[in-house]
Amino acid sequence: MKQLSARWTLCSGVALSIAMLLSCNEGERGDAAVQLQVPVTGSLQNPAWSPDATQLVFTRFIGGYNAEPADLMVVDAGTLAVRVLVSDGSANVNLPGLCWNGFTNQVVFSSSREPHDEVYAIDADGSPGDEEQVTDRPAHMAYEPSFSPDGESVVFESHLLDVEDNGVIMRYDLDGSDDYVALTAPEDDSRQPNWSPRGDRIVYQRLENGQWDLWVMNPDGSDGEQITTGSGDKTDASFSSDGEWIVYSSDEGGLEFANLFVVPLSGGAGTRVTYSKGYDGAPSWSPDGGRIAFESYPGDPDDSPGTALWTIQAPSR
Repeated sequence: MKQLSARWTLCSGVALSIAMLLSCNEGERGDAAVQLQVPVTGSLQNPAWSPDATQLVFTRFIGGYNAEPADLMVVDAGTLAVRVLVSDGSANVNLPGLCWNGFTNQVVFSSSREPHDEVYAIDADGSPGDEEQVTDRPAHMAYEPSFSPDGESVVFESHLLDVEDNGVIMRYDLDGSDDYVALTAPEDDSRQPNWSPRGDRIVYQRLENGQWDLWVMNPDGSDGEQITTGSGDKTDASFSSDGEWIVYSSDEGGLEFANLFVVPLSGGAGTRVTYSKGYDGAPSWSPDGGRIAFESYPGDPDDSPGTALWTIQAPSR
């Protein structure tokens, strides 16, 4: 396995727009991550790149970290101009990774609007009120959706109504030709599925013996295999632009708070990418392969005012 160059110490080595207002925070970070000075309040979470890597869609929790309600917003990565995409007073939440599809130019997300959480989609250049419901099941909730690269299907995390355990990864074809297809079993408690940009594999996290690890499978649920091992939870996984690597958040190695790591699709030991004394999570690899966007807080994000959006140069591979 190739060793990745995963740690940087000079902010001057990051080639990003001046509008991003370089911020090293040397007391809290030992890397060259750059904070995006997005001009909105709230907890900014779950950044996901546009297909041309010029914009990011993200979730803004208004009341603090994971504190509803939540809006979807889009920020220009160069000018930092922000626009509201979805806002209705409920929790509208996107998943990092492949939630913005290049073929349909739609963003897929989950919403807690009545009667319960379901998957919705909206044109990326749309406005609040333009969203349309995708899933509709009276006895199940739907979270964390991701588009197939061709835009024809979504995978998402499914739970029985008002039950937070026993997550099942489901696939739904948007043309309605097939019913909802379960790709994992309830007893596996599988969550946060993300499609590979190549369309051949889906990564997800699975709870076993009290620990989250990463697994991959085919789009039909076959050939599931575990790709991370060792102590620590591994969560928030998404693919590199070439589908060969997976970026995720983990407290492995005895970290007090999770940081970002990458692991090859074939599995193995994770390589650390960010070096923060606080929390880094919800990463997305840019479609051009150059950057990783993520959420960060200089400590424990739970019960905090919220995270900010950051980017870091992707490790060479």
